[in-house]
Formats: sequence, structure tokens, C-alpha cells
Amino acid sequence: MGVSENYKGLILAVCSSGFIGASFILKKKGLKRAASRGTRAGVGGYTYLLEPLWWVGMVTMITGEAANFVAYIYAPAVLVTPLGALSIIVSSVLAHFLLKERLQKMGVLGCLSCIVGSIVIVIHAPQEHTPNSVQEIWELATQPEFMIYAAATVSVVLALILNFEPRYGQKNMLVYLGICSLMGSLTVMSIKAIGIAIKLTLDGINQIAYPQTWFFVIVASICVVTQLNYLNKALDTFDATIVTPVYYVMFTTLTIVASAIMFKDWSGQDVSSVASEICGFITVLTGTIILHGTKEQEEFTRKGTMSWFMSEDSTKCVEDEHLIVINGPDRLEN
Repeated sequence: MGVSENYKGLILAVCSSGFIGASFILKKKGLKRAASRGTRAGVGGYTYLLEPLWWVGMVTMITGEAANFVAYIYAPAVLVTPLGALSIIVSSVLAHFLLKERLQKMGVLGCLSCIVGSIVIVIHAPQEHTPNSVQEIWELATQPEFMIYAAATVSVVLALILNFEPRYGQKNMLVYLGICSLMGSLTVMSIKAIGIAIKLTLDGINQIAYPQTWFFVIVASICVVTQLNYLNKALDTFDATIVTPVYYVMFTTLTIVASAIMFKDWSGQDVSSVASEICGFITVLTGTIILHGTKEQEEFTRKGTMSWFMSEDSTKCVEDEHLIVINGPDRLEN
């Protein structure tokens, strides 16, 4: 029975990654179409809400998230969570062919580093205790340590939205993705509470009557709407090949931290597990740096390099023409 349920969870998790990875590309194409007819989402426009392709992407993402949610019911998190990395591969490959956002070799290496590091973190993450009621989760959520984390998260998000987004949002994707990831860690905690409430209710133990259940529903709704808004801005402003893996790394890392604080998962770990998690974080950090370096190099190439052919006789072939390449403002090669 256990093997059968794990198999169901595995299939659902793989399908979820496929849907979510494809949704990034569908939404980005929808955002591009909407931008050609109105104000871009990256500068505050909402014309994408009238774009059918964007809604197809939204439905695809919701389907993937629903499959991922159900997967956690059938299989343990240590099996389901690492499979989320498959969405990075799906979106990167589709972006390469459909959006013409070329993924360089170093970008591939960065993606692989992020995936490997995240998998190492998840595999060696401590096992968590599954609460038996919404009231038990409420007690965990109101403990001082998690209250401090939640307050710090909300404070950082507000600072990013009010102070950093207007100044750096169009230049640094970490502003948008930081908002998405921080809110995402709170979303997962709320979704887990809702999932437990639904499961217990279906088993005959009604959890709907508890106000804590509806509080978690409200928190999850606010966090999800905020995530989607700033994820749209990130996709509209930056390449999907870079947004997807960095978002995955930040979201996974912050979710593990939030879960560890709320559920006291870090207590009782041995030295080897802690060392493995540190190595995982270093690997993730390395991959993120490589991805940023690849992005910066591509932007410099597009903005700082121009090339054209000059010819005195239009009947000459290309080999007879002069190729002039300008790298930056001060270099001229003929």
C-alpha cells in the first residue's frame, strides 16, 4: 500500500513540475503579447489580464500546484520536493526554443549547480512532525520563534515593495523574486495547515468550524496573490531561463528555513546531516552566482557590442566586405 501511494505521489509530482515549468513560458509569451498592446506588467500595467495565453499559463500553473499539493498527501516531502527542480529544466528548454532566450553553457552549469544543491538540502533536511489538527498547527505558528520569523518576513517584504522596488526592481530581479520567495515560505506553511484540515475533515474529524482554518485560508490567499503579481513582473522584465532557477533556489531555501523554525526540525540532527546541508547551500550559492554572471555577460554583449557590414560595392559578396565590431564605447576593430 505504501509503495502504491508513493508511486501516485511520484507521478503527480512529475506532472506538477511539467505543468509549472510550461506555465512560466506560456505566461511570459502572454505578457509579451500584452506588452505590445499596452503597458508592460514590469512597470505596473495589467493589460495581461485580457490576454488569453496568459490565462492558459495561469490555469496550467494552478493545475501544477494542485497536483503538487495532492502529491504531498500520497508521498513524503523528501520525495516530492526535489522533483520540483524538473520545472527548471522544462522551462529552460522551452524558453530556449520558444522564446529564443538562449541558455549558454555556463547557464546550464549554473542550473545544474542550483538543482544539485537544492536536492542535497532537501535530502538531508530533517524529518518533520505532522500535526494532527489545525489547533496544533496554530500552537506551532504562534510560538515566539516563528512569530519573529513571520514578522521579519513581512517587514522585509514591505521594505522591498516600498523602498527597493521603485529604485531597483527593473535592474535587479532579486527584488521581485525576494518578495515572491519570502511570501512563498508563508504560503507553504498556510497551505500545509489547510491541507491537514481538508484531510482530517474527509476522515470524519471536522476542522472547518475552527477559526484558525479560515485564518490560514486568508493568509494563503494574500500570499499567493502577492507572489503572482511580482512573479509576473519578474517574468516580464527578465529572461525566464534566469528567473526560474533563481526563484526555485530562493523559494526552496526559505521554505525549508520556515518549516525548520515552525516545526523544530533542526533539533536532534547529527553532524553529517548539518555538514551536508551546508554543502548544499554553498552549491546553491555557487549556481546562483554563475547564473547572474551569465545574465550580466549576455546583457553586456547585447548592449555593448554592435556589428555591421560596410561595402563600397553592393555587388560584392560577404567575404569581400569589412566587418566592424565595436565592443563598448572605446574599442574599435576593423
